[in-house]
Amino acid sequence: MIATEIEPVRKPAQESSPRPVGLGMRESLAAHWPEYLIEAACLGIFMVSACGFGTLLEHPSSPVRQAIEDGFLRRALMGVAMGLTAVGLIFSPWGKRSGAHMNPATTLTFFRLGKIQPWDATFYVLAQFVGGLAGVVFCAAVLGGLLAHPSVGYVATVPGRHGVAAAFLAEIAITFVLMSVILRVSNTPQIGRYTGLFAGALVATYITFEAPISGMSLNPARTFGSALSSQIWNSIWIYFIAPPLGMLAAAEWYVRQRGIHQVFCAKLHHHNSQRCIFRCDFESLEQQTSRTERNHEPRGPSRDRT
Repeated sequence: MIATEIEPVRKPAQESSPRPVGLGMRESLAAHWPEYLIEAACLGIFMVSACGFGTLLEHPSSPVRQAIEDGFLRRALMGVAMGLTAVGLIFSPWGKRSGAHMNPATTLTFFRLGKIQPWDATFYVLAQFVGGLAGVVFCAAVLGGLLAHPSVGYVATVPGRHGVAAAFLAEIAITFVLMSVILRVSNTPQIGRYTGLFAGALVATYITFEAPISGMSLNPARTFGSALSSQIWNSIWIYFIAPPLGMLAAAEWYVRQRGIHQVFCAKLHHHNSQRCIFRCDFESLEQQTSRTERNHEPRGPSRDRT
């Protein structure tokens, strides 16, 4: 089982978290392996959900598919299912501990922002690819031909009828918006704890409206898991290049507007008691939150001076 011991977040600065500078490969693996396994497990669970709901909603023999003929409505239901899956994972004890990246593009972006140690970023990305593939392989073993049916196609992400260029630009756009929202919400004192809800809502919206353009990947590891299992490699370069480009561009825009000092941590949900392995400055955000709350406290009635 993955270890889930918790460590208090609010601690003196000298005890704040296991983030020694310059950890080597072995030291990082020994100290932070639970977070790496969590990242693999979370994306694996996400892919199990995607394969399961994809089969339920799209396979011709599914009673749900037979009952709902409208493709847009089925996409909307898929969006709700996957949005709720993302929210559940982000707010789960595991997601609270690892930060719930579940996406190499997200991890790369926070590495660019200086929030992740190099070896932690490396192991996160490796774990995400392994987890995404494991989730699809598990579903292939359980669902067999149902998942392989052309109408489901291992829930592979491929360009839509508008072509490769449109898919590439769409992936850049949706990842740009997603990371922009994550950075602004997670680093805003009043609403930071709700970052997972914003992310889940965007996932649901993208699947409903954007999926016909690019297949709605957002995530190289998610696409790789389906592609390797199905051997559907159609324009896979899009999903390895566009998501990192979109998220890195969003990070650059955020830093130019607010400054690098306004990126406090790499977790999507930090208002919890789980340990943090990142280069974390969450206490500064909490201090901003406390000041904001004090400034908005109702004041007592003024006394007339006569």
